[in-house]
This record gives sequence, structure tokens and C-alpha cells, in this order.
Amino acid sequence: MPDGALTARFEAARPQLGAIAYRMLGSIDDAQDAVQEAWLRLSRSNAGIANIDAWLTTVVARICLNTLRDRHARGREEPVAHLPDPIVDVEGEFDPEHRAMLADAVGLALFVVLDTLPPAERLAFVLHDVFAVPFDQIAPIVDRTPEATRKLASRARRRIEQAHPAPDGDMAAQREAVDAFFAAGRTGDFDRLVSVLHPDVVLRGDFGPDAVFRTEGASAVAKRARAYAGREREARAATINGAAGAVIFVGGRATAIMGFVVRAGRVTAVDVLADPARLARIDLSAVTG
Repeated sequence: MPDGALTARFEAARPQLGAIAYRMLGSIDDAQDAVQEAWLRLSRSNAGIANIDAWLTTVVARICLNTLRDRHARGREEPVAHLPDPIVDVEGEFDPEHRAMLADAVGLALFVVLDTLPPAERLAFVLHDVFAVPFDQIAPIVDRTPEATRKLASRARRRIEQAHPAPDGDMAAQREAVDAFFAAGRTGDFDRLVSVLHPDVVLRGDFGPDAVFRTEGASAVAKRARAYAGREREARAATINGAAGAVIFVGGRATAIMGFVVRAGRVTAVDVLADPARLARIDLSAVTG
């Protein structure tokens, strides 16, 4: 295939490849690296490839699977769970590239749950349930039979359903609860803040490699959450991975990205990324421009 035609085919496939890699890895940089590596391999060996789209999907999936296995191997030595990279859009609008990357995923918490899955389960679920890749194509990637691969996806699906990571679909209701959360924090009304939270709410915070925490329960979360809603902090409304959230600024500098899960009018999960090194790499132009 001529170089120009090959490049065009790859560029047409790039949005879906990026979405697969992001859903697999939860890292924008790692996803971009996986897609770029697939392009390098394609440019070196395009002769005789009958289905370039399927070939690229398989290559990206294998790269992601190897990356996840390496992470899990390191995780056994250093068992720390970090939040995935958030994708930030201005309230009510979505960047087309971001929309393609999210592949209809809603909420940061879904990616948190995906990160708890074993690598092969995550791959089988993502490829089949999200991108409709047939099990016959997935099976060789995970070294399983198609039936065993189907079971991997089924186990992953059950874990995700049990975790209820997706917010309610009504964005206006999500925003109302998030606004109430910040309003209660700004006024210092502890009881009002607790009332916005589900009794079993979970707060996950990622402040860097050695500063990751998890807090559960409305009272405990409210005590921590007041720090993110104080008067000196400006909470700019944003859409975080397709759900209502905010970017926190102090003195004009972004200090945290907060994603929320809102169900039945109450906050059931809050994810806070405040690692300065990671914040510096995330595109916040939607809320700073």
C-alpha cells in the first residue's frame, strides 16, 4: 500500500485506537505512546495485512496488555492505586477529540473500577463490551479460547455492575448536587454538607506517588471535603470524563481536579487528583482559556 494511503488509513483508525488505549491504561500519555508504537509497527510491516483496522486493534491491545501486566507486577511490590488521568471539558461542551477518547464512558469512577480488574479481564471487557470486538479476535491476545475469553469479560462486567461507578444520566441533576456540595463547604455548614453525601460515599484522593488515600462514610468524607470547598478556593464547573465535576484554583493556579458520581441526587463518590506533576501534564485549557 502506498505510504500516503497507509497514513490515511491509520489516521482514520487513530481515534478508536486512542479510545481503546485510554480505556485500557487510564493514562493519556501512555495511550498516545501505545498508538504511536502501533503506527511504527505498521509502517515497518504493512505488506500482506488483510485487515489493517483489525491488525491495529490487536497490536494496540497487546501493547496495553503488556503495560498493564508490568504495572501489576510492580503493584505487588508497591501496592498503590492512583487515579486515572481525567479528561476535562468546559461545562456543557465536549471537545471532539475528548469525546472520541472517552468512547461514551461516563465518569472518572468507571476508570477507577477498571483499574482494579486483572489485565486480561480488563482487555476482554473493553474490547468486547465497549468496542464490539468479537471474542474470536480477542482470544489469541489473552491466550485463551473464545469461550474462556467470554468468561473473562463476564467476570469484569459483574464487577463493574456491582461497583455502580456510573452517575445518573441527568447532567442537570448531577450539577445541582455538585453545586450543593461546594455551597455547603463554602459556608462551613457541616450538616448540610453531610446531607448532600450518600451515607456510604467514598472519597479517593491522589496527591502524588506517596500520598494516595481513601475515605468512606458521609461524616468522614465531609470533614475532608471541606478543605476542597473553602472560601479561598475557586471551584470552576467542568465536565470530568463526561460527568459533572470541577477544577479547583487557588490564586489563579489549578490545584485539583474533582470528579463526582451523583446518584438519586446525592454524591456517592468523589475522586480528587491533586498531584502537581500530573496536573501540569493535563489539558486544562477548557477552564483556563
